[in-house]
Amino acid sequence: MTVPGIISDVDGYGSTDGDSDVCRERKIIVANMLPLHAKRDAETDKWCFSLDEDSPYLQLKDGFSPETEVLYVGSLKVEIDATEQDEVAQKLLDDFKCVPTFLPHDLQKKFYLGFCKQQLWPLFHYMLPMCPDHGDRFDRSVWQAYVSANKIFADKVMEIINPEDDCVWVHDYHLMVLPTFLRKRSTRVRLGFFLHSPFPSSEIYRTLPVRDEILRGLLNCDLIGFHTFDYARHFLSCCSRMLGLDYESKRGHIGLDYFGRTVYIKILPVGVHMGRLESVLNLASTSAKIKEIQEQFKGKKVILGVDDMDIFKGISLKLLALEQLLEHHTELQGKIVLVQIVNPARGSGKDVQEAKRETYLTAQRINEVYGSPNYEPVILIDRHVPRFEKSAYYAVAECCIVNAVRDGMNLVPYKYIVCRQGTPVMDEAMGRKSDSPRTSMLVVSEFIGCSPSLSGAIRVNPWDIDAVADALESAITMRDSEKQLRHEKHYRYVSSHDVAYWARSFMQDLERACKDHYTKRCWGIGLGLRFRVVSLSPGFRKLSIEHIVSAYRRTNRRAIFLDYDGTVVPQNSIIKTPSPEVTSVLNVLCNDPKNTVFIVSGRGRDSLSEWFAPCDMLGIAAEHGYFLRWNQSSKWETSPVAADLDWKNIVEPVMRLYTEATDGSNIEVKESALVWHHQDADPDFGSCQSKELVDHLENVLANEPAVVNRGNLIVEVKPQGVSKGLVAEKVLSRMVHSGNAPDFVMCIGDDRSDEDMFESILSTVSSPSLPAAPEIFACTVGQKPSKAKYYLDDNTEVVKLLQGLASASNPKPRNLPHIQEKSFGYCS
Repeated sequence: MTVPGIISDVDGYGSTDGDSDVCRERKIIVANMLPLHAKRDAETDKWCFSLDEDSPYLQLKDGFSPETEVLYVGSLKVEIDATEQDEVAQKLLDDFKCVPTFLPHDLQKKFYLGFCKQQLWPLFHYMLPMCPDHGDRFDRSVWQAYVSANKIFADKVMEIINPEDDCVWVHDYHLMVLPTFLRKRSTRVRLGFFLHSPFPSSEIYRTLPVRDEILRGLLNCDLIGFHTFDYARHFLSCCSRMLGLDYESKRGHIGLDYFGRTVYIKILPVGVHMGRLESVLNLASTSAKIKEIQEQFKGKKVILGVDDMDIFKGISLKLLALEQLLEHHTELQGKIVLVQIVNPARGSGKDVQEAKRETYLTAQRINEVYGSPNYEPVILIDRHVPRFEKSAYYAVAECCIVNAVRDGMNLVPYKYIVCRQGTPVMDEAMGRKSDSPRTSMLVVSEFIGCSPSLSGAIRVNPWDIDAVADALESAITMRDSEKQLRHEKHYRYVSSHDVAYWARSFMQDLERACKDHYTKRCWGIGLGLRFRVVSLSPGFRKLSIEHIVSAYRRTNRRAIFLDYDGTVVPQNSIIKTPSPEVTSVLNVLCNDPKNTVFIVSGRGRDSLSEWFAPCDMLGIAAEHGYFLRWNQSSKWETSPVAADLDWKNIVEPVMRLYTEATDGSNIEVKESALVWHHQDADPDFGSCQSKELVDHLENVLANEPAVVNRGNLIVEVKPQGVSKGLVAEKVLSRMVHSGNAPDFVMCIGDDRSDEDMFESILSTVSSPSLPAAPEIFACTVGQKPSKAKYYLDDNTEVVKLLQGLASASNPKPRNLPHIQEKSFGYCS
């Protein structure tokens, strides 16, 4: 376990003036590939490098201030001999601020081609390896290669990072366990992650054998970014279903509480680099190519597709839709052309070859049926197409179609919109007036990341061939005035939400997410990929048995309050009765005349009476204090503030309605309360229903003396004025009035209701009615944010602590203490 020291308000951290710049020194961008081109010089045989101006990782620098130093960590697209690596690494650092990882060849192959491309990439695109023909089954060796590669990336980051000042921004699915390694080295590193691919639904993701390790890796970040809310929602659902984590919206920002740290979720699609696109449009070669294309397709409307050659881009589905369009709208034959630019495939698997074969056969069939000697409806361009030529096609096309069946972001529609807008230089070269109206039409799949941001596009289900054909027909025949309005709307969005805006917005949210780093204590716990950081308030520490036993021995009037479930017995145990060792140790503590011991629980009085029958002198507060008994020979006292329970007749029918509608839920009927449990229901549905039930009950109980509380997998309705905090307050007050003002107060509990006890104890003992401040030990079970000053890890440690106190006790038979003679606030 690592326990770093506490640093308060260092260099302005922790200030609330809103002007502190958390990430003001350097930004370290970590991605699978560096934004570089590499080739050997034929004459000198030396490696030559140049910046890849089209890389979004390079372009995002525009979102930072000019003073910001940006370093890159990643692999090169070429393999460098081991004898040259030191020289190349120094050159890249000096000239380009790049730090290469130099993964060994076998490791790189297993990491990238093995786990990334054969396991994660298909899974994140909703493709399961149901049989050998549909992807590779999980292979533990390629997973180990993935972990090893991520660790090498982390080592390289640690070589250059100043953990106190620098920000680290990790990109994409290749590096999803990297955050765990970085967080293990520095618990306060400022760490963001952005996923550029889709994140699948929990039904798909949960099939991954290493699902927990990857989720925990991402949760070691401070901020996790996604293109769309759908992807973020799927991630949050996975965290809920697999790790039991809940999320909430805090002032407009979605946050997950993870061991005391808030992990924030960012939803913002990446944008394009406007300057880069416009500079290409201004090239003479682009204008010349535009004129050439216009001449080539004179009198025809061009529909453009630009896609990688893979099975998820839907190229063949697009061609089938065009075939349907030409068949049903014969008037369009000879008047429309689909130009499909096929980017080189990133892989070389059997699925790529099948997709390519199907594409060519479909295109050939369409051209044979609907073509003529001077007309081909489909033109496939299957070669490297330079940027100026692509830009020319974008500028000429009447309509652009992106028909992917599943894709992360896909910036093709954004590039198309910018190119259709054009530039003054391009307008002049083409003889077009600068104030002439601009139009564009987009047909986009609803399964791609940019679809939600393009509200003026015609969205389609790519699997519905008829619908795609109808969308193409609408796009081609739509009035120019409407095309213009749609284009203007899209251009406003694309030009204002560019790559610089995306980077700047992400970093601003990362600063916000990291602002509490130096106001809490941090513990690193867990082995391997289960490592995580527990972040707690500075005064929060583990309760030492030696420390509390020492205080116990030197005091004479002790008050001890113990929760039941999750404190003296395990929370999730099927057996709810206390163990013999628990009843034995409680008996010893109760029989010490210096002690007043209470079990304070939400459970009913009958169960607690039966379970603790061997403990004659034990006080019991049942149903959060609605019923109270000082020992076994005394009568139960009922809280007078909650005599009216007629509201139960209103609550029970409502709860029954939700129980019938929510499989796996049930109602627990107590004498003073009603509890709706949903621990056996579907996690998402149960959580949704519990929120709805709380709203429903709060409305119908608006004028009733009852309160609605939403707890851990429960919704409870109980009387107003009844809480565990009031139990502690009344017991302590009675001790004071009887002349036995406590000099030792211990309270141990594990859930939200126990926080009332902690708060009550702290306020009561600070009362001026006490002759001297007692020793206070408010202790929560589990390392989590709490009003308590101390914590113990689990109920086993609680029992050990009680045994330590019992060994220091002096038990002997005793009569009823004087504090029981007079009733304070309870009715017998």
